[in-house]
Amino acid sequence: MTDVVIVGGGPAGLTAAAELAGAGLRVLVFEREAAAGGIPRHSDHPGYGIRDMRRFVSGPAYARRLVDRAVAAGAAIRTGAMVTGWAGDTTLEITSPEGRQRVEAGAVVLATGARERPRPARLIPGDRCDGVYTTGQLQNLVHLKGKRVGRRAVVVGAELVSYSAVLTLKHVGCETAVMTSTYPSPESYAVFTVAGRSPFLGVDVATRTKVVRIIGKPTLQAVELEHLDSGERRVVECDTLVLTGDWIPDHELARSAGLVMDAGTLGPLVDTGLRTSRPGVFAAGNLLHPVDTADIAALDGRHVAGRVREYLRGAVESAGGVRLLVDPPLRWVSPGLLRQGDEAPARRLLLWTDELVRVPTVVARQDGRVIGRRTLPWPASPGRVFRVPSRLLTRTHPAGGPVTLALS
Repeated sequence: MTDVVIVGGGPAGLTAAAELAGAGLRVLVFEREAAAGGIPRHSDHPGYGIRDMRRFVSGPAYARRLVDRAVAAGAAIRTGAMVTGWAGDTTLEITSPEGRQRVEAGAVVLATGARERPRPARLIPGDRCDGVYTTGQLQNLVHLKGKRVGRRAVVVGAELVSYSAVLTLKHVGCETAVMTSTYPSPESYAVFTVAGRSPFLGVDVATRTKVVRIIGKPTLQAVELEHLDSGERRVVECDTLVLTGDWIPDHELARSAGLVMDAGTLGPLVDTGLRTSRPGVFAAGNLLHPVDTADIAALDGRHVAGRVREYLRGAVESAGGVRLLVDPPLRWVSPGLLRQGDEAPARRLLLWTDELVRVPTVVARQDGRVIGRRTLPWPASPGRVFRVPSRLLTRTHPAGGPVTLALS
Protein backbone atom coordinates (compact mmCIF):
# COMPACT_ATOMS: atom_id res chain seq x y z
CA MET A 1 0.00 0.00 0.00
CA THR A 2 1.11 3.55 -0.73
CA ASP A 3 -0.13 6.86 0.64
CA VAL A 4 -1.14 8.49 -2.66
CA VAL A 5 -1.52 7.22 -6.20
CA ILE A 6 -1.59 9.86 -8.93
CA VAL A 7 -2.99 8.84 -12.30
CA GLY A 8 -1.37 10.94 -15.02
CA GLY A 9 2.15 12.33 -15.31
CA GLY A 10 1.36 15.74 -16.81
CA PRO A 11 1.70 19.19 -15.16
CA ALA A 12 -1.12 18.66 -12.63
CA GLY A 13 -0.08 15.16 -11.62
CA LEU A 14 3.65 15.87 -11.39
CA THR A 15 3.15 19.08 -9.40
CA ALA A 16 0.86 17.28 -6.96
CA ALA A 17 3.44 14.49 -6.69
CA ALA A 18 6.25 16.94 -5.86
CA GLU A 19 4.14 18.66 -3.20
CA LEU A 20 2.94 15.46 -1.57
CA ALA A 21 6.26 13.62 -1.68
CA GLY A 22 7.97 16.73 -0.36
CA ALA A 23 5.66 16.51 2.67
CA GLY A 24 6.99 13.03 3.44
CA LEU A 25 4.23 10.95 1.86
CA ARG A 26 4.78 7.86 -0.27
CA VAL A 27 3.65 8.87 -3.76
CA LEU A 28 3.33 6.70 -6.84
CA VAL A 29 2.60 8.25 -10.27
CA PHE A 30 1.30 6.13 -13.14
CA GLU A 31 1.79 7.48 -16.66
CA ARG A 32 0.66 5.53 -19.71
CA GLU A 33 3.13 7.17 -22.11
CA ALA A 34 6.77 6.10 -22.38
CA ALA A 35 7.88 9.29 -20.60
CA ALA A 36 6.23 11.63 -18.11
CA GLY A 37 5.62 15.32 -18.75
CA GLY A 38 2.30 15.40 -20.57
CA ILE A 39 1.50 17.55 -23.60
CA PRO A 40 4.39 20.03 -23.00
CA ARG A 41 6.83 17.19 -23.70
CA HIS A 42 6.12 17.44 -27.43
CA SER A 43 5.14 21.11 -27.62
CA ASP A 44 8.56 22.43 -28.60
CA HIS A 45 8.14 26.20 -28.36
CA PRO A 46 8.46 28.73 -25.49
CA GLY A 47 5.62 29.96 -23.29
CA TYR A 48 5.54 27.43 -20.45
CA GLY A 49 6.03 27.80 -16.70
CA ILE A 50 5.00 31.44 -16.35
CA ARG A 51 2.47 31.18 -13.50
CA ASP A 52 3.78 28.20 -11.56
CA MET A 53 7.58 28.42 -12.00
CA ARG A 54 7.97 32.12 -12.81
CA ARG A 55 9.93 31.01 -15.87
CA PHE A 56 9.48 31.32 -19.64
CA VAL A 57 10.71 28.05 -21.11
CA SER A 58 9.91 25.62 -23.89
CA GLY A 59 7.46 22.78 -23.46
CA PRO A 60 10.11 20.02 -23.29
CA ALA A 61 12.22 22.02 -20.81
CA TYR A 62 9.13 22.61 -18.68
CA ALA A 63 8.25 18.90 -18.73
CA ARG A 64 11.79 17.97 -17.65
CA ARG A 65 11.62 20.42 -14.75
CA LEU A 66 8.32 18.96 -13.59
CA VAL A 67 9.69 15.42 -13.69
CA ASP A 68 12.93 16.42 -11.96
CA ARG A 69 11.05 18.19 -9.16
CA ALA A 70 8.78 15.22 -8.52
CA VAL A 71 11.65 12.72 -8.49
CA ALA A 72 13.82 14.96 -6.30
CA ALA A 73 10.96 15.22 -3.80
CA GLY A 74 10.84 11.43 -3.58
CA ALA A 75 7.90 10.50 -5.84
CA ALA A 76 8.12 7.27 -7.83
CA ILE A 77 7.06 7.57 -11.48
CA ARG A 78 6.08 4.47 -13.45
CA THR A 79 5.79 5.07 -17.18
CA GLY A 80 4.20 2.76 -19.73
CA ALA A 81 1.68 1.83 -17.05
CA MET A 82 -2.05 2.09 -17.75
CA VAL A 83 -4.59 2.31 -14.95
CA THR A 84 -7.39 0.17 -16.35
CA GLY A 85 -9.95 0.04 -13.53
CA TRP A 86 -10.90 0.02 -9.88
CA ALA A 87 -10.77 -2.84 -7.38
CA GLY A 88 -12.03 -0.74 -4.45
CA ASP A 89 -12.68 2.84 -3.44
CA THR A 90 -8.98 3.76 -3.64
CA THR A 91 -7.53 0.56 -5.09
CA LEU A 92 -6.51 0.61 -8.74
CA GLU A 93 -5.86 -2.04 -11.37
CA ILE A 94 -2.70 -1.46 -13.39
CA THR A 95 -1.53 -2.99 -16.67
CA SER A 96 2.09 -2.55 -17.76
CA PRO A 97 4.80 -4.52 -19.60
CA GLU A 98 5.49 -6.22 -16.25
CA GLY A 99 1.95 -7.58 -16.17
CA ARG A 100 -1.18 -6.77 -14.18
CA GLN A 101 -1.31 -5.68 -10.56
CA ARG A 102 -3.45 -3.95 -7.96
CA VAL A 103 -2.26 -0.97 -5.97
CA GLU A 104 -4.02 0.16 -2.80
CA ALA A 105 -3.65 3.77 -1.71
CA GLY A 106 -4.81 6.05 1.04
CA ALA A 107 -5.92 8.59 -1.60
CA VAL A 108 -6.09 8.83 -5.38
CA VAL A 109 -5.59 11.93 -7.53
CA LEU A 110 -6.97 11.72 -11.07
CA ALA A 111 -4.92 13.95 -13.38
CA THR A 112 -5.59 12.28 -16.72
CA GLY A 113 -5.91 15.53 -18.69
CA ALA A 114 -7.82 16.09 -21.93
CA ARG A 115 -7.54 15.32 -25.61
CA GLU A 116 -8.64 16.90 -28.88
CA ARG A 117 -11.52 15.29 -30.69
CA PRO A 118 -10.34 13.43 -33.81
CA ARG A 119 -12.03 13.58 -37.20
CA PRO A 120 -14.69 10.87 -36.53
CA ALA A 121 -15.94 12.71 -33.44
CA ARG A 122 -16.23 15.95 -35.46
CA LEU A 123 -18.29 14.22 -38.17
CA ILE A 124 -16.34 15.74 -41.07
CA PRO A 125 -17.45 14.01 -44.30
CA GLY A 126 -15.29 13.11 -47.25
CA ASP A 127 -12.54 10.68 -48.15
CA ARG A 128 -10.57 8.66 -45.64
CA CYS A 129 -6.94 9.47 -46.30
CA ASP A 130 -3.53 10.03 -44.79
CA GLY A 131 -2.47 13.52 -43.74
CA VAL A 132 -5.13 14.29 -41.12
CA TYR A 133 -3.90 14.92 -37.56
CA THR A 134 -4.84 16.41 -34.22
CA THR A 135 -2.28 18.83 -32.74
CA GLY A 136 -1.09 16.16 -30.32
CA GLN A 137 -0.57 13.63 -33.10
CA LEU A 138 1.26 16.21 -35.22
CA GLN A 139 3.61 17.31 -32.46
CA ASN A 140 4.28 13.77 -31.30
CA LEU A 141 5.19 12.82 -34.85
CA VAL A 142 7.42 15.86 -35.43
CA HIS A 143 9.07 16.56 -32.09
CA LEU A 144 9.31 13.08 -30.58
CA LYS A 145 9.73 10.89 -33.65
CA GLY A 146 11.53 13.33 -35.92
CA LYS A 147 9.16 12.77 -38.85
CA ARG A 148 8.02 15.23 -41.48
CA VAL A 149 4.53 15.97 -42.74
CA GLY A 150 3.34 17.64 -45.94
CA ARG A 151 4.12 20.96 -47.60
CA ARG A 152 0.83 22.88 -47.31
CA ALA A 153 -1.66 22.71 -44.43
CA VAL A 154 -5.10 23.80 -43.33
CA VAL A 155 -5.54 24.24 -39.57
CA VAL A 156 -9.02 23.90 -38.07
CA GLY A 157 -9.38 26.26 -35.10
CA ALA A 158 -7.85 29.57 -34.08
CA GLU A 159 -7.18 28.88 -30.38
CA LEU A 160 -3.86 29.02 -28.52
CA VAL A 161 -3.22 25.39 -29.41
CA SER A 162 -3.90 26.19 -33.07
CA TYR A 163 -0.94 28.56 -33.17
CA SER A 164 1.13 25.91 -31.46
CA ALA A 165 0.26 23.64 -34.40
CA VAL A 166 1.25 26.39 -36.86
CA LEU A 167 4.67 26.71 -35.21
CA THR A 168 5.17 22.95 -35.42
CA LEU A 169 4.24 22.98 -39.11
CA LYS A 170 6.68 25.81 -39.76
CA HIS A 171 9.39 23.86 -37.93
CA VAL A 172 9.22 21.15 -40.63
CA GLY A 173 8.77 23.51 -43.56
CA CYS A 174 5.02 23.11 -43.97
CA GLU A 175 3.15 26.28 -44.95
CA THR A 176 -0.20 27.00 -43.28
CA ALA A 177 -2.49 28.05 -46.12
CA VAL A 178 -5.42 29.00 -43.90
CA MET A 179 -6.79 28.64 -40.39
CA THR A 180 -10.55 28.26 -39.95
CA SER A 181 -12.79 29.38 -37.11
CA THR A 182 -16.55 29.01 -36.82
CA TYR A 183 -16.64 32.16 -34.67
CA PRO A 184 -16.85 35.77 -35.92
CA SER A 185 -13.32 36.44 -34.66
CA PRO A 186 -10.34 34.19 -33.83
CA GLU A 187 -10.61 32.49 -30.44
CA SER A 188 -7.04 33.23 -29.38
CA TYR A 189 -5.66 36.42 -27.82
CA ALA A 190 -5.26 39.34 -30.21
CA VAL A 191 -1.48 39.26 -29.88
CA PHE A 192 -1.44 35.75 -31.39
CA THR A 193 -3.70 36.81 -34.23
CA VAL A 194 -1.43 39.76 -35.02
CA ALA A 195 1.67 37.56 -34.80
CA GLY A 196 0.01 34.99 -37.05
CA ARG A 197 -0.55 37.61 -39.75
CA SER A 198 3.06 38.78 -39.58
CA PRO A 199 5.51 37.86 -42.37
CA PHE A 200 7.07 35.29 -40.01
CA LEU A 201 3.97 33.08 -40.09
CA GLY A 202 1.75 34.71 -42.72
CA VAL A 203 -1.43 32.92 -41.60
CA ASP A 204 -4.85 33.89 -42.93
CA VAL A 205 -7.75 33.22 -40.54
CA ALA A 206 -11.07 32.46 -42.24
CA THR A 207 -13.76 33.24 -39.66
CA ARG A 208 -17.31 31.85 -39.67
CA THR A 209 -15.90 29.00 -41.75
CA LYS A 210 -15.79 25.23 -41.38
CA VAL A 211 -14.41 22.21 -43.25
CA VAL A 212 -17.29 20.39 -44.94
CA ARG A 213 -15.38 17.84 -47.03
CA ILE A 214 -12.02 16.11 -47.09
CA ILE A 215 -10.73 15.26 -50.57
CA GLY A 216 -8.04 12.75 -51.57
CA LYS A 217 -7.14 9.08 -51.79
CA PRO A 218 -4.92 7.57 -50.50
CA THR A 219 -3.44 10.87 -49.28
CA LEU A 220 -5.04 14.25 -48.65
CA GLN A 221 -5.23 16.55 -51.69
CA ALA A 222 -7.63 19.34 -50.64
CA VAL A 223 -10.43 20.36 -48.30
CA GLU A 224 -13.69 22.13 -49.05
CA LEU A 225 -14.57 25.09 -46.84
CA GLU A 226 -17.99 26.65 -46.30
CA HIS A 227 -18.78 30.14 -45.00
CA LEU A 228 -21.48 29.64 -42.40
CA ASP A 229 -23.34 32.89 -43.15
CA SER A 230 -23.25 33.08 -46.94
CA GLY A 231 -23.09 29.35 -47.69
CA GLU A 232 -20.31 30.06 -50.18
CA ARG A 233 -17.88 27.19 -50.68
CA ARG A 234 -14.30 26.98 -51.90
CA VAL A 235 -11.69 24.25 -52.27
CA VAL A 236 -8.25 24.75 -50.74
CA GLU A 237 -5.46 22.52 -51.96
CA CYS A 238 -3.41 20.99 -49.12
CA ASP A 239 -1.70 17.77 -48.13
CA THR A 240 -2.00 18.26 -44.36
CA LEU A 241 -5.06 18.94 -42.18
CA VAL A 242 -4.65 19.66 -38.46
CA LEU A 243 -7.72 19.49 -36.22
CA THR A 244 -7.02 21.65 -33.17
CA GLY A 245 -9.01 22.35 -30.00
CA ASP A 246 -12.52 20.94 -29.43
CA TRP A 247 -11.27 19.34 -26.22
CA ILE A 248 -12.80 16.53 -24.21
CA PRO A 249 -11.47 15.30 -20.84
CA ASP A 250 -9.88 11.87 -20.60
CA HIS A 251 -12.67 10.86 -18.25
CA GLU A 252 -13.04 7.12 -18.80
CA LEU A 253 -11.43 6.18 -15.49
CA ALA A 254 -13.56 8.71 -13.61
CA ARG A 255 -16.71 7.37 -15.22
CA SER A 256 -15.82 3.77 -14.47
CA ALA A 257 -15.52 4.73 -10.80
CA GLY A 258 -19.12 5.91 -10.80
CA LEU A 259 -18.13 9.45 -9.87
CA VAL A 260 -20.70 12.21 -10.25
CA MET A 261 -19.89 13.91 -13.56
CA ASP A 262 -20.34 17.53 -14.61
CA ALA A 263 -22.61 17.77 -17.65
CA GLY A 264 -20.85 20.95 -18.77
CA THR A 265 -17.17 20.05 -18.54
CA LEU A 266 -17.78 16.29 -19.05
CA GLY A 267 -15.23 15.71 -16.27
CA PRO A 268 -15.91 14.72 -12.65
CA LEU A 269 -17.80 17.21 -10.50
CA VAL A 270 -15.51 18.64 -7.79
CA ASP A 271 -15.75 21.20 -5.01
CA THR A 272 -13.26 24.00 -4.43
CA GLY A 273 -10.98 21.50 -2.68
CA LEU A 274 -10.97 19.41 -5.89
CA ARG A 275 -12.68 16.51 -4.07
CA THR A 276 -14.86 14.22 -6.18
CA SER A 277 -18.02 12.48 -5.03
CA ARG A 278 -16.00 9.49 -3.74
CA PRO A 279 -14.14 10.02 -0.44
CA GLY A 280 -10.39 9.83 -0.95
CA VAL A 281 -10.57 10.43 -4.71
CA PHE A 282 -9.53 13.87 -6.00
CA ALA A 283 -9.22 15.31 -9.50
CA ALA A 284 -7.12 18.13 -10.94
CA GLY A 285 -5.98 19.80 -14.13
CA ASN A 286 -7.56 19.60 -17.56
CA LEU A 287 -9.62 16.56 -16.61
CA LEU A 288 -11.77 19.22 -14.90
CA HIS A 289 -11.62 22.19 -17.25
CA PRO A 290 -10.79 21.26 -20.84
CA VAL A 291 -8.72 23.04 -21.63
CA ASP A 292 -6.53 25.54 -19.79
CA THR A 293 -2.81 26.24 -19.96
CA ALA A 294 -0.26 23.84 -18.50
CA ASP A 295 0.75 26.19 -15.70
CA ILE A 296 -2.87 26.55 -14.52
CA ALA A 297 -3.13 22.76 -14.47
CA ALA A 298 0.06 22.71 -12.40
CA LEU A 299 -1.46 25.17 -9.92
CA ASP A 300 -4.39 22.75 -9.59
CA GLY A 301 -1.86 20.07 -8.64
CA ARG A 302 -0.37 22.33 -6.00
CA HIS A 303 -3.82 23.15 -4.60
CA VAL A 304 -5.09 19.58 -4.48
CA ALA A 305 -2.00 18.43 -2.56
CA GLY A 306 -3.11 20.39 0.50
CA ARG A 307 -6.57 18.84 0.46
CA VAL A 308 -5.10 15.34 0.05
CA ARG A 309 -2.88 15.87 3.11
CA GLU A 310 -5.89 17.04 5.11
CA TYR A 311 -7.85 13.95 4.09
CA LEU A 312 -5.03 11.59 5.05
CA ARG A 313 -4.84 13.30 8.45
CA GLY A 314 -8.51 12.46 9.01
CA ALA A 315 -10.27 15.67 8.01
CA VAL A 316 -13.96 15.19 7.22
CA GLU A 317 -15.49 17.24 4.42
CA SER A 318 -18.70 19.13 5.09
CA ALA A 319 -21.86 17.53 3.77
CA GLY A 320 -23.89 18.87 0.90
CA GLY A 321 -22.71 22.03 -0.77
CA VAL A 322 -24.07 24.61 -3.17
CA ARG A 323 -24.05 23.66 -6.83
CA LEU A 324 -22.66 26.21 -9.30
CA LEU A 325 -24.47 26.39 -12.65
CA VAL A 326 -24.32 28.63 -15.74
CA ASP A 327 -26.73 30.12 -18.24
CA PRO A 328 -25.93 30.35 -21.98
CA PRO A 329 -23.78 31.50 -23.63
CA LEU A 330 -21.67 30.15 -20.74
CA ARG A 331 -21.12 26.41 -21.13
CA TRP A 332 -19.55 25.42 -17.80
CA VAL A 333 -17.95 26.60 -14.57
CA SER A 334 -15.16 24.89 -12.62
CA PRO A 335 -15.19 23.98 -9.80
CA GLY A 336 -18.88 23.14 -9.74
CA LEU A 337 -19.56 22.82 -6.02
CA LEU A 338 -19.09 25.26 -3.12
CA ARG A 339 -18.94 23.78 0.39
CA GLN A 340 -19.31 25.70 3.63
CA GLY A 341 -15.98 26.25 5.39
CA ASP A 342 -13.87 25.58 2.30
CA GLU A 343 -11.37 28.15 1.16
CA ALA A 344 -11.88 29.90 -2.15
CA PRO A 345 -10.63 28.18 -5.31
CA ALA A 346 -6.86 28.14 -5.77
CA ARG A 347 -7.41 30.38 -8.74
CA ARG A 348 -10.35 32.34 -10.05
CA LEU A 349 -13.51 30.58 -11.10
CA LEU A 350 -12.97 29.15 -14.55
CA LEU A 351 -15.76 29.43 -17.11
CA TRP A 352 -16.25 28.74 -20.81
CA THR A 353 -18.30 30.82 -23.19
CA ASP A 354 -19.66 30.06 -26.65
CA GLU A 355 -20.02 33.74 -27.60
CA LEU A 356 -17.65 36.70 -27.53
CA VAL A 357 -18.55 39.38 -24.95
CA ARG A 358 -15.91 42.10 -25.01
CA VAL A 359 -16.88 43.84 -21.74
CA PRO A 360 -18.63 41.15 -19.73
CA THR A 361 -20.70 41.69 -16.59
CA VAL A 362 -20.98 38.46 -14.61
CA VAL A 363 -24.06 38.11 -12.41
CA ALA A 364 -24.49 35.45 -9.71
CA ARG A 365 -28.03 34.58 -8.60
CA GLN A 366 -29.25 32.31 -5.83
CA ASP A 367 -32.92 31.62 -5.03
CA GLY A 368 -34.06 34.42 -7.31
CA ARG A 369 -31.86 37.18 -5.92
CA VAL A 370 -28.60 38.68 -7.13
CA ILE A 371 -25.76 37.84 -4.74
CA GLY A 372 -22.88 39.17 -6.84
CA ARG A 373 -22.17 41.29 -9.89
CA ARG A 374 -18.83 42.17 -11.47
CA THR A 375 -17.94 43.96 -14.70
CA LEU A 376 -14.56 42.71 -15.86
CA PRO A 377 -11.97 44.49 -18.01
CA TRP A 378 -11.10 41.37 -20.00
CA PRO A 379 -13.35 39.68 -22.59
CA ALA A 380 -15.24 36.43 -22.37
CA SER A 381 -14.04 34.77 -25.55
CA PRO A 382 -14.75 31.34 -27.08
CA GLY A 383 -11.84 28.95 -27.30
CA ARG A 384 -10.18 29.96 -24.04
CA VAL A 385 -10.99 29.90 -20.34
CA PHE A 386 -12.76 32.95 -18.93
CA ARG A 387 -11.53 33.76 -15.40
CA VAL A 388 -13.84 35.34 -12.82
CA PRO A 389 -12.80 36.41 -9.30
CA SER A 390 -14.20 33.93 -6.77
CA ARG A 391 -15.23 36.74 -4.42
CA LEU A 392 -18.29 37.04 -6.65
CA LEU A 393 -19.63 34.19 -4.49
CA THR A 394 -18.92 35.63 -1.02
CA ARG A 395 -22.65 36.24 -0.37
CA THR A 396 -23.63 32.66 -1.20
CA HIS A 397 -25.98 31.20 1.42
CA PRO A 398 -24.71 27.71 2.35
CA ALA A 399 -28.25 26.40 2.92
CA GLY A 400 -29.64 27.96 -0.25
CA GLY A 401 -30.24 26.55 -3.67
CA PRO A 402 -27.86 26.45 -6.64
CA VAL A 403 -25.99 29.57 -7.72
CA THR A 404 -26.33 30.41 -11.40
CA LEU A 405 -23.73 32.52 -13.20
CA ALA A 406 -24.77 34.51 -16.26
CA LEU A 407 -23.46 37.24 -18.55
CA SER A 408 -25.32 40.51 -18.92
